[in-house]
Parts: sequence; structure tokens; C-alpha cells
Amino acid sequence: MAIIATSKASTPRELIEPGNYAARCYKMIQIGTVEEVIQGEKKIMHKVRIGWELPLELKVFKEGEEAKPLVIDQEYTLSMSPKANLRRALTSWRGKDFTEEEAEAFDITRLLGVACMLNIIHKPSKKDPTNIYEEISSISTVPKGYQIPAQILPIQVLSFDNFNKELFESLPDFIKNKIKTSEEYKLMQNPNATSINQEEETPF
Repeated sequence: MAIIATSKASTPRELIEPGNYAARCYKMIQIGTVEEVIQGEKKIMHKVRIGWELPLELKVFKEGEEAKPLVIDQEYTLSMSPKANLRRALTSWRGKDFTEEEAEAFDITRLLGVACMLNIIHKPSKKDPTNIYEEISSISTVPKGYQIPAQILPIQVLSFDNFNKELFESLPDFIKNKIKTSEEYKLMQNPNATSINQEEETPF
């Protein structure tokens, strides 16, 4: 059997059109504590990836199967400090800020199944301006009287407390590879490994 390599580029993923969409949170992926370079400075941050389905935007992805909702993910630092992007997004989502007591320990899995409105935009990549990607610019509460359909996709949760290897293997390679660089994944593979110190905002 031949295994053929080709010079042809793979078909680019079709982007979700910019605009406002009804959405439900269906996925929570704990990336873990990783090192990133931000404006030339190395930082240690605890990351999480949150996913939403768009139940009014259905598409047949594979012939013979039922239509499924379009989905979009966004990565956040797992922090509820006042200036954290996650806290700002959740404050806008629920329409009010968190008390200090709430922010001290907020379980983000409470977001699973919760409806919201997403504003999606297109942005050029900093590394390659010809590469356009989609991004969630804002999250807001559902307007009064607006009905969002029931959830379609099953809930997906990946955490190091109860690691779902099957779900992990189903993730795109770039997410799996990032998880593999995390302190938590390395400790899971080698419990005797030395952990790294967290220098960034206080995690949940």
C-alpha cells in the first residue's frame, strides 16, 4: 500500500461569518500551567479553552450524517483577577461583576450548558497577515424574550482531576501538543517530576 505525500495545501477551514450569534457553552478543556512569551517576556500561566456551539447555525459536515452546529473555542488564562480577560468576559456574560468572595473561587464548569450571545470577528494573524482567523470579541447575556434552542452537542470536559484520555486523543494536535507541555500533564506522566512556579495571576 502506498502512502502518498503531496505538495497541495490542505483545504482551509471555512470561517464563521462575522456577526452576533446565539450560543451555548458545551466544552471546557484544561490546558494546564504552561510557559508563554508575551511581548518578549516569558510568563507562566494556567490556561483553559472554552468552547461554544451555535445551535442556530447548522451544517452537514459529513455526507450521510445529520447537520451539526458550528462551534468556536477561545483560550483564556484561568484567572479571576480584576483585569483578567476571563473575568471581563464572564462579567459581560452574566451582566454584573463578581464580588470578591465569588471571584476568589469560581468553578467555571458552571458555564456548561449556559446560553449567551457571541460577537465573532475576523482578524489577521500577527505572524502572517494573509492568514485570517475568527475570534470572539465579546460575550453578552441573552436578550429578554429571545429563545435559544436546547443544547445539541454533548458536554465535553477535560481536567487533570479526572483525565479523559479518549477526549484528549480527539482534540486537534495543536491543543494536545500544548497540553503536553503543561506542568500538570508532565506530573501526570511522571509524578516525581519537579513542578514549576506559577508567576502569573492567581488561578481558580
